[in-house]
Amino acid sequence: MVIRPTVELDVGFKYTGGAHHGHISTGALAPHAPPRRGFAVNVAQRVAVVTGGGGGIGGALVARLAREGARVVVADLDADTARAVSEKVNADHPGSTVSAGADVSDTAQIQELIALAESAFGPVDLYFANAGIAGAPGLDAGEQDWDLSIDVNLRAHIRAARLLVPRWLERGEGYFVSTASAAGLLTQIGSATYAVTKHAAIGFAEWLSVTYGDRGVHVSCLCPMGVNTRMLSLGKDSGDALGRAAAQAVTSAGDVLEPAEVADAVLAAIEEERFLILPHEDVLDMYRQKGSDYDRWLRGMRRYQNSLLAQA
Repeated sequence: MVIRPTVELDVGFKYTGGAHHGHISTGALAPHAPPRRGFAVNVAQRVAVVTGGGGGIGGALVARLAREGARVVVADLDADTARAVSEKVNADHPGSTVSAGADVSDTAQIQELIALAESAFGPVDLYFANAGIAGAPGLDAGEQDWDLSIDVNLRAHIRAARLLVPRWLERGEGYFVSTASAAGLLTQIGSATYAVTKHAAIGFAEWLSVTYGDRGVHVSCLCPMGVNTRMLSLGKDSGDALGRAAAQAVTSAGDVLEPAEVADAVLAAIEEERFLILPHEDVLDMYRQKGSDYDRWLRGMRRYQNSLLAQA
């Protein structure tokens, strides 16, 4: 973590131990349900944290949130890209953002992001768990690949929720936005680490909504297909046939959207308090086809994969 504000955290639960290996008591999180208090969906003057905010979908979310009047912490593993996005957005919307370098695989650094938001702007209203990685293709992915993918694509969401949900329950409102993928509803040709962790991220978002949705904790889950980001470019340039096939699958399955288009879809979903965000409308039809005849869908995916590998 690059920025380490000296702010005492009042997190609403007991945290003991060192910065990296604390133990969290979640007794306050029992899902009994008093009457729900709704979230005022206008994001103006709300405080947001966006991870993976140094570019792509995250950078577009930062720009759109600031345009709507929100105050935003721009977080990215690369502190320089986070700073660049923050400076660019602040040029148009002065004072709307601060930036930090942060590794979301580390609970302590997520804590520090929240502390930075509180010291700069106030309590966090919206958290965008947007940071993600693709992982190595096929069964060649090693233990470290799996551990990192699980840490970034799944555990980072869990860690942020454990820190924020108690506060939101106490305040009666909060919004958690998970960036998953259409690969979490369907699957990902090529990368098992990506497909598995994105399925898991959707499962966790569903669980949050089911468990705390009647207590003011709102949840949305973003599941795009192809978006014109660095991650897509890396797949195209892969030296591995499965990696190239994965990129080809994304680009041939539907339109490749610009990050700003995806950010627009996210803000629209927040205004509607809608769980599933599908910027590519075809994904819903594909998901229905999968559910209606799973075996037929699997056979079709195998044929599709074979045709892509033949071209790779």
